[in-house]
Amino acid sequence: MNIERSILIAFLGNYLTNTVVAAVVALVPAAATPGVFTAQYISYVVLAAIVVAILTMWYLKVFTPMNALRAGIIFGAVGFVVALLTAFVTGISGVLTQTGSLSQMVQVIPNFWPFIASWSTLALLLYWMIPAAAVGWWKGRAAAPAPMM
Repeated sequence: MNIERSILIAFLGNYLTNTVVAAVVALVPAAATPGVFTAQYISYVVLAAIVVAILTMWYLKVFTPMNALRAGIIFGAVGFVVALLTAFVTGISGVLTQTGSLSQMVQVIPNFWPFIASWSTLALLLYWMIPAAAVGWWKGRAAAPAPMM
């Protein structure tokens, strides 16, 4: 398993979903009522899942069909962890940059738990795991022997 490759591609995917997909979704009109299931939020999750599926196809090019499903699931998990770690490092470094105080940065660390325990983290998990596993399954279909008649 080429873990370095999966981390780098997942980091690229995290960048693309957080910048390019978010910029495209900003063109969708905002909802008048606040909520989780708005047109912008659903558009973001769908487009992010498409980006993850494309990146998973790219990642799985070096794997045999027999290993594709397992590699796809591992890639989705690595992408999810990379996205969480990137959010954590970005959050604490942003506080450090804005305040210049290590004590302020340390006070922000316990606030990361509510971020993890939110619906957005579940959406993050789903749009990394489902497309990666689906593409791995699709690529791995060639490994299954044809039924004998």
